Amino acid sequence: MATHKAGGKTGQHVSPKGKRLGVKVSDGKKVKAGSILVRQRGQQIKAGEGVKMGRDFTLFAVKEGVVKYFQKLGKKIVSIISK
Repeated sequence: MATHKAGGKTGQHVSPKGKRLGVKVSDGKKVKAGSILVRQRGQQIKAGEGVKMGRDFTLFAVKEGVVKYFQKLGKKIVSIISK
């Protein structure tokens, strides 16, 4: 007889880590050029003034300033306001 119960393969099933998507800098915060603002899949949030989009839909700042999130015609937009 076995001294332990059979473990099977259930102990080997480890769920993959999340991709760490979402808003990285909130409204009203100061950022430098090159700072990542949002990581997303698809274009849920659009790039406004002072913001560019990477090839994986990441939004990043191209100039220094303060982050501003707003909606225009039902679309979410993030911009950088220079100060």
